[in-house]
Amino acid sequence: MKVILLGSGNTATVLAKMIVKAEHEVVQVWSRNFDHAKALAAKVHAQPIATLDEITSEADICIMAVSDAAIPQLAKQLQLRRKILLHTAGSVSKDVLCNSSPNYGVLYPLQSLRKEMMIIPPVPFLIDGSSDEVNALLEDFAHSLSENVEFADDATRLKMHLAAVMVSNFTNHLYAITEDYCNHRELDFKLLHPLIIEVACRLTQGHAVDMQTGPARRGDEETIQKHLQLLDEDEHLQHLYGELSQSIQKLYRKK
Repeated sequence: MKVILLGSGNTATVLAKMIVKAEHEVVQVWSRNFDHAKALAAKVHAQPIATLDEITSEADICIMAVSDAAIPQLAKQLQLRRKILLHTAGSVSKDVLCNSSPNYGVLYPLQSLRKEMMIIPPVPFLIDGSSDEVNALLEDFAHSLSENVEFADDATRLKMHLAAVMVSNFTNHLYAITEDYCNHRELDFKLLHPLIIEVACRLTQGHAVDMQTGPARRGDEETIQKHLQLLDEDEHLQHLYGELSQSIQKLYRKK
């Protein structure tokens, strides 16, 4: 298929690589920053375009890989006749595209994507089209990019997006504040890397609820209090530690 990419950030860059690897053709790349469009277009041998008026009629699919907030405004600027128009957002309804093309939908990559990636990890896609015909074409296209493709309507996709934020963004935030804690106390955060990897790998082999360890899971109040005392000078981290410990204890009291 011939694909137009609108966007030049993390999602657009990784998608461009995946599309080319699947032997489709990226024919054009647009971005609000034309230099960024030129840079991504050069990587996939596509034509960079400076304005949306330059969108070719020869493409099969146009993918909006832009921020969630930018999708509605960008959609208002597009009139693509019967070309399939997709956005890649987890929290935006597919119907925001309904006035831009009669054939529209969502191609949501359920993965944390960075343009610097040398090796692209497995990327599940949640898809949803405006008609049975669009769904059939979208499913074939998504399966050419990934083995893991599922249909998900707006409500289901939003719930999965929330879950993704919790397991990815929230856990990364915990890593970030823990690294900051270590740095301020001359502790080597890298010593925790094997633990981080082991816990993540363990989760692929069973249920998270069965994998929980630590003082809160054991009901070890003495250790919890020692930790809280260590955090007397960091009220925010102390509060967070206490809240998470209580959440763990509450979960296992139910069992």
